[in-house]
Amino acid sequence: MHTTTIPWYRQRWPWLLMLPPLTAVIGGVVTIVLAVRSNDGVVAADYYKRGLAINAELSRSKRAAELGLAAEVQAGGENAGDGVYVRVSSSGQGVPPEAALRIRLVHPGRSGADRVAILSRVSAAADGTAAEYRGAWDEAVELHAPVAWRVVLEGREWRLDGGIAAGEARGFRLASGR
Repeated sequence: MHTTTIPWYRQRWPWLLMLPPLTAVIGGVVTIVLAVRSNDGVVAADYYKRGLAINAELSRSKRAAELGLAAEVQAGGENAGDGVYVRVSSSGQGVPPEAALRIRLVHPGRSGADRVAILSRVSAAADGTAAEYRGAWDEAVELHAPVAWRVVLEGREWRLDGGIAAGEARGFRLASGR
């Protein structure tokens, strides 16, 4: 009777038993590398100031509702230099006499891809219920796909905002939430 013993490292069972712990160690190392290399960016250093700014924005939106403001926006496109026309009207106390407005198309995922235009007043209704503004988009990052923008139209003391679907940036309407 002659038995040959095979060394442990040539047998299948020790390797199969070591596979789950080895997989857990490799997964842990990958998790640690990802955690160290990536930045969550969840908590801002100036979170209190941002909270106060949100309250100010809400009060400006409330002011637009008190004034009964609405805006019709026409744009030649979303790229730098494309013209923007805005007609602001009021169903309430009239449109505040602003020499300039700012309109922003806010990208939902990339802050560097936002579009901004400073609009100058070109005409106003005699009774103060409407005013027209024109301008053009500033420099902007080129996008390769249609975007569902968040739109913000701002005066000194009021603000209109809303969202538009992809491809609607050429013409849309904003209204204050009354």
